[in-house]
Amino acid sequence: MQLELRTLMFGIVTVLVLFLIIADIAEVEKEIANFGGSRQLCLHSLIPKPNRNVAVKANPKPLVSEGEDKSPASTSYSNNTTKLSTDNWTFNRTLSNLIRKNILRFFDPERDISILKGTLKPGDVIHYIFDRQSTTNISENLYQLLPTVSPMKNQYHRRCGIIGNSGILLNSSCGPEIDSYDFVIRCNLAPVEEYAGDVGRRTNLVTMNPSVVQRAFQDLASEEWRERFLQRLRGLSGSVLWIPAFMAKGGEERVEWAIRLILLHTVDVHTAFPSLRLLHAVRGYWLTNNVQIKRPTTGLLMYTMATRFCEEIHLYGFWPFPQDSQGKSVKYHYYDTLTYEYTSHASPHTMPLEFRTLSSLHRQGALRLHTGSCDVGT
Repeated sequence: MQLELRTLMFGIVTVLVLFLIIADIAEVEKEIANFGGSRQLCLHSLIPKPNRNVAVKANPKPLVSEGEDKSPASTSYSNNTTKLSTDNWTFNRTLSNLIRKNILRFFDPERDISILKGTLKPGDVIHYIFDRQSTTNISENLYQLLPTVSPMKNQYHRRCGIIGNSGILLNSSCGPEIDSYDFVIRCNLAPVEEYAGDVGRRTNLVTMNPSVVQRAFQDLASEEWRERFLQRLRGLSGSVLWIPAFMAKGGEERVEWAIRLILLHTVDVHTAFPSLRLLHAVRGYWLTNNVQIKRPTTGLLMYTMATRFCEEIHLYGFWPFPQDSQGKSVKYHYYDTLTYEYTSHASPHTMPLEFRTLSSLHRQGALRLHTGSCDVGT
C-alpha cells in the first residue's frame, strides 16, 4: 500500500512538472509573438529586409544563410561589410531584454561562470567536455583558487565592451573609447600596454585558454617567461581571470603551472573556472535559434554570458577576415604574426558565421559591432 501511495504521488508530481513546462513554453511563444510577429526567436529572421536602411553596407551578392558556412563568402567578406556608421545605430532595449530572458532559460551565467568551491573537493575526477573518455583530477592548487561565490554575483552594468583580438583594431584609436565602458571583457590574456591607444587598458574580466600559456608565454619554461606571465596578471588589478580548465585534454599541466604561480606570488586576480555545462548550454541556445555553430568562439561565449550582466553591449576586434573593407590586409591577432584559417572543416569554430550573426543583431540594435576607427578624443 505504501508503494502504491508513493507511485501515485510521483505520478502527480510528474504531471505538475509537465504542466509547468508546457505553460512556460506557451508564455515564451506568446511573448516572442507579441514582440516580432513570429512564434520563434530565430536569429536569421532578424536580418533586415533588402530595402531597409542599415548601418552595415551590403554587397549586391547574396549572403549565405545563417545556417551555412561556405568558404567563398568567408574569404571575400571584406566587400560585404564596411565601417559601421556612428549615426544610424540605436540601442534596442526591448530586443536586448528578450535575448537575455531567453538565454536565461538555457543557463544562468552568474552561476555557470565558475564552479564553486563547495561543489568539488581535491581529488574529484572530472571528465573533459570535448574528450569525454579522458579525465583529470581536481588538484589542491586548483581547489584553492575555486571561488566560494560567483565572481559576478549581483553585478549589473549599463555599458560593457567586449574586446576581441583581431588585427582590425590596429590604428583604430579606439583605446580611450574602450576604457570608457563600465565593464570591459578581454580574450586570452591579449597584451594591452603596448597597444593601449588602439585597444585600451581597462580590464574587468579576461579569459585565458590553457594554450595561451604555451603560445604567448613559452610554457613558462624560463624565469624570463614566468616573469612576463606574472607581469601580465599583475596588470589585471583585481579583475576576473576566467580559465576554461576542463574543456579539452592537453592543457592540464599548463593550467597547473599557471595557478601555482598565482598562488606562490599571491597575484591579485579573482579566478573562475566555467561550469561543465556552460559551453553546451551556450551552443544549445544558438542552435535553437538556427545558428549552426560547431563550437562557440571565446568572443561569442563572452557576448552570450555578458547579456546577463550588461544592458548595452559593444564589440570591438571582431573581424574574422583577412582583409578590411578597403581590401587592406588584416592580421589575425593585433599583437602577433600567427595566421589561421578562418573557415576550415578541421576547425572547431565557424567565425564568419558568428560574425554574420552578430552583424544581424547589430542591425537590429541588440548589440553594437565596431569594425572601423574611433573618433579621437571620444
